[in-house]
Amino acid sequence: MKRRDFLKKSTQAMALAAVTGGTGFLFHNRESAAYHRPASAKAQFTVAGDPRLPGIVLAKNSDHTAALNAALDAIGGIKRFVKPGERVTIKPNIGWDRTPAQAANTNPILVGEMVRLCLAAGAAEVVVADISCNSAPRCYLRSGIQDMAAKAGAKVILPRDEDYVQTDLKGKLLTTWPVLKWFVETDRLINMPIVKHHSLSDCTVGMKNFYGILGGRRNQLHQQIDQSIVDLAAFCRPTLTVVDATRVLLRNGPTGGSLDDVAVEDSVICATDLVAADSRAAEFLGLEGAKVGHIALAGAGGLGQVDYKAAGYKEILA
Repeated sequence: MKRRDFLKKSTQAMALAAVTGGTGFLFHNRESAAYHRPASAKAQFTVAGDPRLPGIVLAKNSDHTAALNAALDAIGGIKRFVKPGERVTIKPNIGWDRTPAQAANTNPILVGEMVRLCLAAGAAEVVVADISCNSAPRCYLRSGIQDMAAKAGAKVILPRDEDYVQTDLKGKLLTTWPVLKWFVETDRLINMPIVKHHSLSDCTVGMKNFYGILGGRRNQLHQQIDQSIVDLAAFCRPTLTVVDATRVLLRNGPTGGSLDDVAVEDSVICATDLVAADSRAAEFLGLEGAKVGHIALAGAGGLGQVDYKAAGYKEILA
């Protein structure tokens, strides 16, 4: 997708969201399927490994929907990850009051397509949620994710105080914290981060994206940011990680703002190995995974492969 087309589609999405967005959250916050998971349980949603398949695939195409589908098909297809009747929670980055072109939030086109794919695979319900850093209604609206996800059939969640459960994360740093219940009361968890520079952790991709499941005073975790990220990665093991590298925020992250800080890479990564996904994604920022604190620490803790090629890396032109 060319830059002018991306901007046009993003503007159209936000315009439509402005019309439909004001009341939609009240509807989508209503309970539907009952689901109960002990608050002390880890959020482990991984699928069984398959030695015949790569553990990480990068697909490149200016048509971002095509890139996503190509990467997903190469890693086993949506039916490997979502079974009929399951509830799926999708965790994009909706942290910032930014437009899609500014690359601070996940590409809404990818989120909408993932919702469509999950429902086509027979998911009973697809929830899209995040805990924003800026005003949540504005983040959901300006990111374009509210509109794209809802149109594809998702239940888009604007978190309320009663939606948190006190959860023992069993980490070295993170113990009991409020966690948005949609990230533990589900059958499948799909992590959809965007690749960005981060002023404290060098980069934010899949592992750092899980900060968005936590309530409370998350800023105090920045004092030991690498360990807190790894604690979250140990607690929250997604079914699939889909990395948005269609537009990459090279500088002044994680909030960004200037289009001069954004590089168009037209790439999507699908991975069952979260650490490998982060390690490969870091290269878009000129970083080596083994030299990024939280990635190296996660690898040392046995959470995945820092050497993404050892995870069975495949790169394709979609």
